[in-house]
Amino acid sequence: MKILEYQGKELFDKMGVPTVIGKVCRSAEEAMAAYDELVLERAVVKAQVLTGGRGKAGGIKLTSSRAETGAAAKAILGMEIKGLIVDRVMVAEAADIASEYYFSFAVDRNSKSVIMILSREGGVEIEEVAAKTPEKIHKIPIFPFVGIPDFLAKKASAILFDEWGLVLQGKNMIQKLYKLMVSADASLVEVNPLVVTRDGRLLALDAKLNFDDNALFRQPEIEALFEPDEEEKRELEAKANGFSFVHLGGEIGCMVNGAGLAMATMDLIKLYGGNPANFLDIGGSSNPRKVIEAMKLLLSDKEVKVVLINIFGGITRCDDVARGLITAFNEIKTDIPIVIRLTGTNEKEGRAMLEGTPFHSAETMGEAIRKAVALVK
Repeated sequence: MKILEYQGKELFDKMGVPTVIGKVCRSAEEAMAAYDELVLERAVVKAQVLTGGRGKAGGIKLTSSRAETGAAAKAILGMEIKGLIVDRVMVAEAADIASEYYFSFAVDRNSKSVIMILSREGGVEIEEVAAKTPEKIHKIPIFPFVGIPDFLAKKASAILFDEWGLVLQGKNMIQKLYKLMVSADASLVEVNPLVVTRDGRLLALDAKLNFDDNALFRQPEIEALFEPDEEEKRELEAKANGFSFVHLGGEIGCMVNGAGLAMATMDLIKLYGGNPANFLDIGGSSNPRKVIEAMKLLLSDKEVKVVLINIFGGITRCDDVARGLITAFNEIKTDIPIVIRLTGTNEKEGRAMLEGTPFHSAETMGEAIRKAVALVK
């Protein structure tokens, strides 16, 4: 689970991590009112969306008057950043930045522990630094039974800062951020940029936090912050209908019964030069209503150009599945090509029922996937 920057900063503030708390606004008028209420001279207006790269996209603007703040908010609201529409901005005091750094805690599978990541190259996407100058990134594994004692926090802080006063500020911030990570069951706590102001203060100017979904049952305050994005809304809708669904971003929408068959289907799509749009396991049912809901889910993805339905009839007979598909598509009207492969019990009868329909029928999985990939092109 992810939360927005302003929500993360509120958690930082509760933990005693120095940051800049602003006001969330959904209109230019609210932004101007926030500028007045906060008694600002220089302000920053920041898009609140669950993605990085906001600055490059024009989603962060500095202002020096009430009118400029309103104009900046008006320009940012409604903007699309990496497929996400900005519906709110945060207005806050603009920090007087002397230098920028990168800091995060993340769960690392290789070390099987939390890992601390630090760099003096802050304010840019850490992936760029890793690709171009990996030597500028420092990683320190944290042993869970030890945590971060003073000596380790000072050692890490000294990687970032040369002045002893900043080292001590950094030591305190590192320990508080780790305490937040553990106590909130976070899988990522990232500050980018972590800044030093011209008057020598250390501030967390951004807050990116991800949380372990499996631990939300014991984090009601965190769970209450959840605001699903479009992708997560689809996954929640699928879960409510009894499906297993993961969005992948390709062009071939997949509807399959069985997780193993779904994985094999996606592998073959890639083998034949296509890109699966999703993982979707609808389970062993020929219920037309279930097919209808699954198709609505697939067709809600504007990137889908072909739908591939791959069904293995075990206990569920293929003729029952075919009957359910025909019933479902009498209700759903779409111009998107649909490729269907049925195999298993009564497969011949099922395929015979699909003859004369708009569906593209196939006998083997390879044939079905080749047809789907060809239809995309």
